[in-house]
Amino acid sequence: MGETICKRIHIIGSVGSGKTTLAKELSSTFNIPYYELDNVVWIRHESGDIRRTEQERQAYLNSILQLDSWIIEGIHNEDWVSGCFHSADLILFLNTKYSIRTYRIIKRFLKQKFRIEQANYKPTLTIFFKMFKWNRYFEEVGKVNFFSKYGIHKDKIKVINNTKSVKKYFN
Repeated sequence: MGETICKRIHIIGSVGSGKTTLAKELSSTFNIPYYELDNVVWIRHESGDIRRTEQERQAYLNSILQLDSWIIEGIHNEDWVSGCFHSADLILFLNTKYSIRTYRIIKRFLKQKFRIEQANYKPTLTIFFKMFKWNRYFEEVGKVNFFSKYGIHKDKIKVINNTKSVKKYFN
């Protein structure tokens, strides 16, 4: 990365790819706030999550994009997040192996069920099985869609295949 410090970083990857972990680490290292796109979509309540309207979601996302620095992470690559990719100084595409993501989904669910790890959502079997569906969908459709839509930003996209390549990139 050299001497340039990116102040606006977008991290995209499938469920279990390491987006949140990386966002937290980079946030701590560079003192840049991070935001989860799932929390842009959902208003979190103990009694249950409430989906924001499209207008609320866009207004919230735009308020984040107006900040001088941010790290945004999420699986989303739909049109409503295009501003993130356009505004980012750096886009990290986490290309973690499918088998590793599957293992992490199982591990995360068990940790959440045993209250070792906190979740933004209630860790139900329904959500657990949806994560496998989302993981497969990202593998088959999401990756292709991302590079098809946002490949125009190839000069600022860095594909990350493993933890070593992240550390090497930022050192």
